[in-house]
Amino acid sequence: MNMKNLLKRYRIDDGRKFRLKDIVPNDTAGLDIEKDAAKALLKGGVERMAGLQERLYARDRWSVLLIFQAMDAAGKDSTIKHVMSGINPQGCEVHSFKAPSGEELDHDFLWRTTRRLPERGRIGIFNRSYYEEVLVVRVHREILAAQKLAPELVTRNIWLQRFQDIRAFEAYLGRNGTVVRKFFLHVSKEEQRRRFLERIETPEKNWKFSMADVAERAHWKEYMAAYEEMIAATSTREAPWYVVPADNKWFTRLVVAAAVDDALDDLDLKLPPVSPRQKRELARARKALLAEKPPRR
Repeated sequence: MNMKNLLKRYRIDDGRKFRLKDIVPNDTAGLDIEKDAAKALLKGGVERMAGLQERLYARDRWSVLLIFQAMDAAGKDSTIKHVMSGINPQGCEVHSFKAPSGEELDHDFLWRTTRRLPERGRIGIFNRSYYEEVLVVRVHREILAAQKLAPELVTRNIWLQRFQDIRAFEAYLGRNGTVVRKFFLHVSKEEQRRRFLERIETPEKNWKFSMADVAERAHWKEYMAAYEEMIAATSTREAPWYVVPADNKWFTRLVVAAAVDDALDDLDLKLPPVSPRQKRELARARKALLAEKPPRR
């Protein structure tokens, strides 16, 4: 299977012709494979990612930011868990963003996420992000009213202005060595209903369920419209969106893993070069270690 060709199907780096309806939530790109085969493919992708991440960490020149957005029960948590399972924890950090605190509301809308950007050599994962500011805040205008903005700043163009700010911010990150990849896990309303019922009917999953999740279903059309406009407005070649079908979790994970592998591979990562001086030091260290007498048994 050619994963690069598969990725082209879901990668959006020019949103002018993007329509959310063109990507079907239960699409599997014609793949019809057994569960074990899907696991084997994912394992291969994770192993490649682990090797690339080691070089990223050792080279210490680039960082990678992965942003996940989705409706509830689309599988963000499980996708992050399975796709990043082989990554060295020292080189990866996950941040989940929920309702902003009072301190965060006293700053601009990008402030709280900017503080969590990954260092060079590391992969940062945002489970939700600054994109909430053009999604949930747009659907629920009362949240915008609580953000302490001066009335004259809350114009009819505020969403277009935020799109401009986000594009500029992501371009700035790219120019400073942070590779940005964004994933919208596109789940259908029917599949979300099925997963909510599973959470209710399975005692071990009850903790995952919230009545607020069901309440948000009433705004499904508004969210889909907000997602479509957001993706169309903020997709760029440097910071593309991947609109990933999410009704089949095995397929979602394959696409995300392939996209992360592709982003790392594009950096042409190599281990740091060893200078002649370092080689001489290594030779001396080896000689000294070999000269040590082994301990008596």
